[in-house]
Amino acid sequence: MKRIIAVLLSIVLSISLTGCSETKEQEQSFRPSPDFKPLNKTVDGRKNIYLIVKNLESSYWKVMIEGAKAGGDDFQCNIYYSGTYVETDWKEHERLLDAAEDAGADAILLAPDDSVKLSGKIDEIYKRGTPIIFLDTIANTDSYNVCYMTDNLMVGQQAAEEMMSQLKKSGVSEKEKIQIGLQLGAASSQTISERLAGFFKYWSKNAPKSWEVIQDIECNDGYLDKAEECAEKMLKYPKLRGVFDTNNSSTRGFAKVVRDHKRKKLPEIGYCMAKFSRYQAK
Repeated sequence: MKRIIAVLLSIVLSISLTGCSETKEQEQSFRPSPDFKPLNKTVDGRKNIYLIVKNLESSYWKVMIEGAKAGGDDFQCNIYYSGTYVETDWKEHERLLDAAEDAGADAILLAPDDSVKLSGKIDEIYKRGTPIIFLDTIANTDSYNVCYMTDNLMVGQQAAEEMMSQLKKSGVSEKEKIQIGLQLGAASSQTISERLAGFFKYWSKNAPKSWEVIQDIECNDGYLDKAEECAEKMLKYPKLRGVFDTNNSSTRGFAKVVRDHKRKKLPEIGYCMAKFSRYQAK
């Protein structure tokens, strides 16, 4: 597991990620996370489960929160939740992990904001006996019980395959020089890293040499308005013929801008919701 993650991260770090630099992250002011709130009616004697999501205002994570509430009712657990407002605010996730442990969490459900920087704190809490369940994104650690996530390498490859199919259907010749844009929500997410790795793996083996992937990848940090700004920048590329959006905010933002510009013949492959698979820790 750790070897796979290391390889994938090296692939992503070798690519130019426009707008995703560490300097910008350090300069950005994040909103403090709210205190944990109960999702369902709390009952004494039940297990207390703490849920930490990436973006409290995202439609994707709101679905996750509703699912946790339903699960708490079904399995008779008390569910408490909080999270960040930006998918790169890993320091607040670190604080929330401490708060959940201090509150006596019987288990923590975590969608980590940063797959690398949170691994130390996750190790600490797991080794002290609190079960950790990852949702959507895995961290660079073996200190967890179960991870529920998409097979992101596979869907990245499927995205590249579908992009090529859509381009050919729209009449693009294999000899024509075109450009493909990429947009992501957070470079620190292992989920995004795997989707990009899968995309590049398939594309490099199967795409015509004249079909170029733009190396300056746009990054929106999970903000919908920033995703729209990234889309506007990509549309300025004269040979742009398709875009792969790796997550919910990227997909919605680009789709809106394409509609506004009435660009009907511009294939977009994106992910808003995902089907989850179950991976048991070794």
